[in-house]
Amino acid sequence: MIQKEELDRCAALISDCKKEMAKRIVGQREMIDGLLASLVAGGHILLEGVPGLAKTLAVKSLAQITGLEFKRIQFTPDLLPADLTGTMIFEQADGRFSVRKGPVFANVILADEINRAPAKVQSALLEAMEEKQVTIGETSYPLPDPFFVLATENPIEHEGTYSLPEAELDRFLMKLLITYPAPVEELDVVKNSPPLSSGTGSGSAQEPLSNVLTMDKLALLRSVAEAIHIDEEISRYVVSIVTATRPSSTRSRAAKASIQDVNKSEDGVYRYVSFGASPRASIALYRCCKIQAMFDGRNFVSPEDVKTAALPVLRHRLVLSYEAEAEGMDADAVIERILSHVPVP
Repeated sequence: MIQKEELDRCAALISDCKKEMAKRIVGQREMIDGLLASLVAGGHILLEGVPGLAKTLAVKSLAQITGLEFKRIQFTPDLLPADLTGTMIFEQADGRFSVRKGPVFANVILADEINRAPAKVQSALLEAMEEKQVTIGETSYPLPDPFFVLATENPIEHEGTYSLPEAELDRFLMKLLITYPAPVEELDVVKNSPPLSSGTGSGSAQEPLSNVLTMDKLALLRSVAEAIHIDEEISRYVVSIVTATRPSSTRSRAAKASIQDVNKSEDGVYRYVSFGASPRASIALYRCCKIQAMFDGRNFVSPEDVKTAALPVLRHRLVLSYEAEAEGMDADAVIERILSHVPVP
């Protein structure tokens, strides 16, 4: 049983992290919450938003408050796997090959504009994300622990880009949609922008952030999140939501029987979905709703925690049909409909 003192300590720690992030990032609460939740869960994040919404600055700020080693990799169409993972270098003086490790050997990796890299580079990153190791030559080298990939995508540019395969998308714990700030928030951004003497860099003249989330404190957050109570009915609710994302042709007979209310609206939902979320999504949703409860200072998971975590966990795991694209339906709209039909415990 989690002690109230532990929950209060975790709540204070999360509040300190948000305060430090707020020194650089105005607004964007969903993005900050998602970054912290994924760090606790040990998962990777896909950030999607137009340029200039502080995606890169947020990742840099996260690395600073954790004190973890940070590397940024700018993905381009001519990038090679060796540019990411490293390669073998021939040492002429010694007459032998040595390993030169690439930038992926860091704790926090910013994969900027990941969809601009070709398939070979994406495959190399996929091994790093899933196996937490990199193969150079005939040897596999473990990556640092923790290892955290934050990838960005620009949704308005399609020339010279390579769509991420579903197998790689499924490795991301969450997909966060970064939106434009409210006018009052944008006013704060303008007023707090760096002075002309510092150049145009977004963080060139800003003071360093405090290291408030050390490895010991991160371990505390993870242990408390793991101990958050989740009722058996809530666990069934998590699985029911993920199961309900799958078209009827791919569901088992037992699964169809368990979500009859969703089936009543099948003509209004499942014609928009070609393929639903995998069991990996159930695991991700199960973890994230426990972390959401911890962020709110509770030692148990409520149905609202599940609903809050459902959108960022599921939106990138659904493969929508051509009919959805033709009618302007996105994954969030489909998930919202499913959440409205799955019975709440």
